[in-house]
Amino acid sequence: MGRRVIISGNWKMNKESAGAAELVKGLLADVKNMSAEREMIIFPPAIYLKEVSEMTKGSKIKTGAQNMYFKAEGAFTGENSPKMVKDAGAQYILIGHSERRHVFGETDALINQKVKAAYEFGLLPMLCIGELLEEFKAGKSKDVCKKQLVEGLKDVSADQMKSMVIAYEPVWAIGTGEVATPEIAEDIHKFCREVLTDLYSAEISSIVPILYGGSVKADNAAGLIAKENVDGALVGGACLDAASFMGIAKA
Repeated sequence: MGRRVIISGNWKMNKESAGAAELVKGLLADVKNMSAEREMIIFPPAIYLKEVSEMTKGSKIKTGAQNMYFKAEGAFTGENSPKMVKDAGAQYILIGHSERRHVFGETDALINQKVKAAYEFGLLPMLCIGELLEEFKAGKSKDVCKKQLVEGLKDVSADQMKSMVIAYEPVWAIGTGEVATPEIAEDIHKFCREVLTDLYSAEISSIVPILYGGSVKADNAAGLIAKENVDGALVGGACLDAASFMGIAKA
């Protein structure tokens, strides 16, 4: 079974209503020219998720939320629940992004609760993993990724894993202009697939898309996606402009 190729864009804390609409219109105008074998997912800020989901309904563009809490409802001021995210039109949920881990202090245990909540409420998780610069320099990249996979996927069944997406994003390459070479990305992605084989099976491991994230642009996307174990991209800054994002999507 061939793996899905996914081009996804995390808007982070960018765009206001007019800018969000303009970006989506630009994507809708060109997404029909993207290969039929590729999927596109965009993650707008929660406050615009419903608006963006309604604009993209019926198109090749799917939407997701950048974050959620793992409880269905309750006294959690400032948080969005899985039910709210789904009600706003999201199909996907980004979980464990490096900024959630390192700016907001999310632990592997909390991230695991969010992964399980995603499945419970019918959302498709995109689990982000990746190492810090000092961990990369110390040769600990694989140790960090393995720990984040093992702990993030605790109690997730093999059946649930069939709809999981993993995104490897070396923290040292996010927004820095630094990018892992295609060879570095392939090495880590191949290793992550071996971890998934150990946790589940070779069959499950072979169907889980593993995306690369970290300063992806149109001029380096093709080299990354050409690698056997790189199944697309999680794009940051370059997804905020329709032309640059579509350049990656069609690379």
